[in-house]
Order: sequence, then structure tokens, then C-alpha cells
Amino acid sequence: MLVACDDETPVEIITPPDATDSSSDTSSIPAADRQIYFGDTHVHSDLSLDAYLMGNRGTPDDAYRFARGEMILHASGREMQLSRPLDFLAVTDHAYFLGSMRAMAKGGEFQDHELAATVRGTTTAEGVDNAFAAIMAYLSEPSRVMAMHDETIARSGWDETIEAAKRHYQPGEFTTFVAYEYTSGPEARNLHRNVLFRSENVPPAPFSALNSPNPEDLWKWMDDLRDGGIDSLAIPHNSNGSDGWMFALRTWAGPAPDVAWAEQRIRNEPIVENTQLKGTSDTHPLLSPNDEWADFEIMPLRITLVDQPPSNPEGSYVREALANGMLLEQTLGVNPFQFGVIGSSDSHNAAGTFDESDYWSKMGVSDIEPQQRGSVPLSDSPADSPKYSNHWSKYWGASGLAGVWAGDNTREEIFDAMRRKETFSTSGPRIRLRFFAGYEFNDSMFETPAGLAQAYSKGVPMGGELEIKENPSPDFFIWALRDIESQPLQRVQIIKAWVDDGTTHERVFDVACSDGLAVDPVTHRCPDNGAKVNLNDCTVSPNVGDDELKVVWRDPSFDAQQPALYYVRALENPSCRWSTWDAIRAGVPPRAELPATIQERAWTSPIWLAR
Repeated sequence: MLVACDDETPVEIITPPDATDSSSDTSSIPAADRQIYFGDTHVHSDLSLDAYLMGNRGTPDDAYRFARGEMILHASGREMQLSRPLDFLAVTDHAYFLGSMRAMAKGGEFQDHELAATVRGTTTAEGVDNAFAAIMAYLSEPSRVMAMHDETIARSGWDETIEAAKRHYQPGEFTTFVAYEYTSGPEARNLHRNVLFRSENVPPAPFSALNSPNPEDLWKWMDDLRDGGIDSLAIPHNSNGSDGWMFALRTWAGPAPDVAWAEQRIRNEPIVENTQLKGTSDTHPLLSPNDEWADFEIMPLRITLVDQPPSNPEGSYVREALANGMLLEQTLGVNPFQFGVIGSSDSHNAAGTFDESDYWSKMGVSDIEPQQRGSVPLSDSPADSPKYSNHWSKYWGASGLAGVWAGDNTREEIFDAMRRKETFSTSGPRIRLRFFAGYEFNDSMFETPAGLAQAYSKGVPMGGELEIKENPSPDFFIWALRDIESQPLQRVQIIKAWVDDGTTHERVFDVACSDGLAVDPVTHRCPDNGAKVNLNDCTVSPNVGDDELKVVWRDPSFDAQQPALYYVRALENPSCRWSTWDAIRAGVPPRAELPATIQERAWTSPIWLAR
């Protein structure tokens, strides 16, 4: 479709490919009527090996009950309940050893397994440590790996997953997805993906890392299923712990990517999870040294059950991959990293934790107490020289949520929104974001419902691609609304990445400031709005920050000859981190080496400018 801009230069708005490619939109609902839905696509029940060993006895049914607003119990016995229900949920248990630990503990064919007694003892932190040590020792012998994965038990667990999703699905009110986690981790390098199916038409068994640790084999399996009418998508997560492998500029076997590889990857992985409990994977201070907000909930280690080595940032973070994707497109003609973003929890308690002030971490009875997760001194620690646990959970946080703009709260509508990448992520709060690029945008579009229709008709939403023929810069329509149960908004930013002469670049622009403040035209930064946090009680500055920030913005550095992408980051005023809440409740100072405060935030999927 061609649209005329102000100077009558033709501008092509690229429409998404069909459902077999990286986007789909089969909805009859007008785009301007799409609504925001918040959910979690990454939750583990007692069917997961590690979750069960952590003491979690919450079933897939319990996970759905929690997501719908019901109270369920943590492994420690404490109550867990959301202040507001979610709109959708995917239970994503590990496909390998699916249901095996529960089977050992509850009887049946596995009740006499040599590890069964150890598994049944995972109701205390000591019992958890013993069980994990025993499991790792057992699996160190390769011949034992498949012996612990019983196909009958795994099929039963998969059937339970499917049936729970069927029971709790209420189209228009609450959406469930049949899903699982593909858990590949060669040499403790995290290559995990969650696989979500569009409907209840699913394969008889999931494809796991026991079938192959190579994600390219997963994509081939997904392609074959799609050819047979079963659509799915894979969502990489915790790229921060991949040691540079998740977005490496090579294939599994080592050669540089080719066109077929690039097409297959983006066809099967249109979105990635850029924030969750085990840290944020947007960017890293070493990769974005000029971004003052890059050092946010960084998990510097690989993802493993034993001593965790450091993870190489290069190749592990989303922003760098997005920029490298444009480089690859210049040689391949296809961008394998043209993905959108979501957040999710990765809870192993059957219940995501999204509130820093009401935090139950991830590992069941292993990190439910502040002393266990290193936010409060150990009980035998002297007051004048406090000693802390250095468990890796000190790096974790109450994150994250997936936001989608969809026509209705149904599997098909939400899935298709993910395919077309009209998605965003948050670090926990329900910040609402709109983001469009196009021409003939103006401030009046914020005032009437017709403004959204204009944004869709004269531009593309987050996740889209806008064809630019010549200057000037397109207009960027940005609208952020605060979560009324969280902090006011402080600023809204555009992150730009571009390619110039074979080199990638990035820049952060503040585009809207709270409290009537204006962006400095030289530094492109908002002045500090003065928001403070009282670390004695976690109260915050009153009457500072805005409920909404909105702007139509043009890039002052726009160059039509440079491939570029843009995405939005919205920042709240600072608030207390969970570790500070723990310290205050314990009556001790916050641990000095941990951040005392955080700025909760949200990120949109990018918009790409195509030439």
C-alpha cells in the first residue's frame, strides 16, 4: 500500500506476510479497536524437574487459578495472590524429564527409583540442596539420562498440560496456551525457548533437548508441524545467561548464517523475552556505555544448577542483536533478529512475582527467606560486620510481564499479535505503551478515537516495518500510561540503532519529560524531576511524575540512507528494590552492594525503517 506524505514522496507501508512466515493477522476486528492484555508466558508447575525439587507442589491447574486472581500456597506455606488477575497465561514446564520427579515422590513405576527417597525430601532448603546434588551426580553418567526420562510419565504430564489449558480457557475473558519449555544448555550456556501453540491442535509429545540440544532442530520440527497445520512460535529467554551463544553470528555447526537459516529463525522466533526474574536482557553497560539506564537488573552469570560461571555480554543481549540483525540483512537480504519483545516471570512456584514489595523469588523453599537470597545478614553474622549469602538469587527481581495489543482475549488473537510483534514488555508494572511510525501524524491524534485509526492507516505499530523512500524523518507517535498501582512516569525515551558503513551504532533520546520539563535539544535528556526514595520506609516523593506522557517526535539525526530501528523505553520514578524491602522489614540497613532502588520500566518492540 502506498501513502502520500506531506511532500508527496511515496511511502510504502509493508503489510505482514501470511501466517506461515513471521507475522499473521487473520482477525476481522479493526486494528484501531485492539485492546491491551497482560500475561505471563513462562511459568513452571510441579511437572518440571527443578520446580518439584525446589519444593513446588503447585499443579498446572494451580498456576491458572493464581493467574485468574485466586490465592495459592507457596512451598513454604505462605500465601501468594495477585492484586489484579492476568489476562493470559502459558504453563511452560521443562519437556525433559517431564513429570519424573513427581512420579518418584508419588508412587507408580518410579517410586522405587534410587533417587525417590531423596526427591521426597525436598520440603526443606537442605533437602533441596541434597536432591540437586544427587540428581547432578546421577546424570553425570550419560547412560542414566534417558533412564530418568520415562516416556509414559512424560506423555501423561503432557496430557495434563493440555487438559489444564483446555479447562481454564475462557475465550474473551482468560486465555491459556498449550506450551512447554525447550531447555538446551550446552556447557551451561542458556539456549532455552518457550514453545507456544496457537490452538489445542498440538503434537502428541513436545520436542525437547533430549531429542536434540540444537535449536535449529527445534525450528525444523516446528516447520514440519506447521506444514501439517499445527502452528507454534518459540520465545528465547535469558539470553543474558547464554555466554554469547543466543545471538551468535554463526550457526550451531559454526558456519556463518545463510538465507535459509535466517528465514527459518525469524519464522519460528518472532519475539524474545527480554526481562524476567533472572535478570533483564535488553542491554548491558559494557555494550551500551552511553546509556545511563543500561545497568538495570543485570544477571552476570550463566544459567546452571551448579557453580555459575560468568556470561559473556557480547551476543547475549537483545539490543546488540537487533543492530546486528540489520548488518546481516545487508548481506543476506533477511534479518534473522527482526524480533519483538515480551516479558514473563519464569516462576518455578506456579506463580509469578511482579511486585518488589511482595516478593517470593523463584526457587521455592531455597530462596523464600531474605537470608537465603542475600538481602539480610545471616543469623550468625556480627552486627558490626554483616555477612551475607552470596546465592545468585541476589541478582534476581520481580519481573516481568508480557503486554500485547490484540483484537480480543483469545488464543488466536493474542498469538497473532505475538506473530506480528505488536507486543511490549514490562519489568512488572502494568505500564501501557502505544508506538507507531508513519507520516502526517500530529498531536491532535491523542485527543480522539479516530487518532488511533489514523496511526494504523498512515503508519505501522510496534513490531512493524515502514518503507522510506527519502527524507524527511517519519513521525513517531508515542503514548505511555502509568500503572496506577505503581509509580508515576518520569520520562519516555526512544532507543535508536542504525548501521553506517558496516558498523552498528546506538543512541538514546529522551522524547517526553514529566512535570512540565523539556528535553534539552543538545543533550537530548530530560532534567531530573527530583523524585526521591526514603530508604527508611520506602516512601517516595509525592506529587512528582506524570500519569501519562505522549508525544509525536521526529529524529533530528535521521538519514534516509542508513538502515535504522527504533523502540520505546518508558521509565517510572525510582522505587525500592525487593532487597531493600526485605532489609527494612528485618530492621537492618540495605545491603550496600545491591541496588537500593530501581526504576521500573517498559520496552516496546522495535519499528524498522526499510529501504
